[in-house]
Amino acid sequence: MAKKIQAIRGMNDLLPSQSHRWQYLEQTVARLLARYGYQEIRMPIVESTALFKRSIGEVTDIVEKEMYTFEDRNGDSLTLRPEGTAGCVRAAEEHGLLFNQQQRLWYHGPMFRHERPQKGRYRQFHQIGVETFGLSGPDIDAELLLITARLWQELGLLEHLTLELNTLGSAEARAAYKAALTTYLQGHFDALDEDSQRRLSSNPLRILDSKVASTQAVLQEAPVFDDYLDAESRTHFEQLCRRLDAAGVAYRLNPRLVRGLDYYSKTVFEWTTTALGAQGTVCAGGRYDSLVEQLGGKATPAVGFAMGIERLVLLLETLELFPAALEQRVDVYLTALGEAAEAQALLLAERLRSELPQLRLLTHCGGGSFKQQMKRADRSGATWALLLGEDEIEQGCVTVKPLRDEQEQQTCALGDLGQFLSRHLQSTGAQLR
Repeated sequence: MAKKIQAIRGMNDLLPSQSHRWQYLEQTVARLLARYGYQEIRMPIVESTALFKRSIGEVTDIVEKEMYTFEDRNGDSLTLRPEGTAGCVRAAEEHGLLFNQQQRLWYHGPMFRHERPQKGRYRQFHQIGVETFGLSGPDIDAELLLITARLWQELGLLEHLTLELNTLGSAEARAAYKAALTTYLQGHFDALDEDSQRRLSSNPLRILDSKVASTQAVLQEAPVFDDYLDAESRTHFEQLCRRLDAAGVAYRLNPRLVRGLDYYSKTVFEWTTTALGAQGTVCAGGRYDSLVEQLGGKATPAVGFAMGIERLVLLLETLELFPAALEQRVDVYLTALGEAAEAQALLLAERLRSELPQLRLLTHCGGGSFKQQMKRADRSGATWALLLGEDEIEQGCVTVKPLRDEQEQQTCALGDLGQFLSRHLQSTGAQLR
């Protein structure tokens, strides 16, 4: 017997028992973003490797260790996208969406990083990203944070999440602070953990994110970025905070919050939770005003965020916040006994789907005894079973059997079945979406 082929480690299948929860989350986000006037964009999952080296930064962990990079048959270096912002900028610039225009865009799909798989973090993971272009003020930063806060409220998550906020200032301010921080940390090199020692020469700001106790002790006396912050960035950040205060969005200032990508400037933020252990960030983003120019376009202000679908689904599951109605896969299960009934059942099912477009109806196929068909009807989770046999065909009716309560079964004329189902499914709480 041939050896079975299994999924690649860290790249998981999404089974039917799980997919309805993903659909609920994705549809909730899509509806919300449409209400704010954001438009969807879809980019390829494979891009030129140079795109990510120029945007993310060659000395970041993502580019150095985590990207899935390969040469195609033409010898071109290609990479499975490790994040969505760079590809969105590339697509918007390539198709002329940024010249003297403002854009509010969103996307969703798989990203790829070669990390050690663990709960909530996988090598193929999925994100929903939101990017805005051509808007430089703190009002658009605030709008993005209001969108996320409203999403958490609609999902029932707001009380379980904390907004952490910081500013990274201008490139000049960041360079001055980086120099001061590097000088300080070099004087405490031996007390740093191994990963921070490596980052000191390549990306010292990432050391501020270290969770190692010895490094955290060193950072207690490190220079503070606020002392190097430029006036424009300070004003921008203060105005953002005032807008959030006015809107009633709670936040925590975190002067050590930095993002792992080189292109961030000014506003950066994360929504975190303590309900998932170490993997506490479910949404993060910030402003990246220099990235469009860095990738060959005209200087364009930009700000956005991304949220991890796996972590949000895990959080909703952990807190038991998915609506109970999601678990019901169908409203009605249609059974048929005999060849004539089977042929009639397919026509009846199509008619009901036309009359009730939101009805979830599963038609039994494959024959079998009445007992076998009823077992499948029960396993389907349906509220009602429709029984169609020779007697029903002769009488022009169908038997309607409730599956979730103690009501008695009854007959209904075929011509009245659509109205019957609409009325009774609503009265029993089944949803005709």
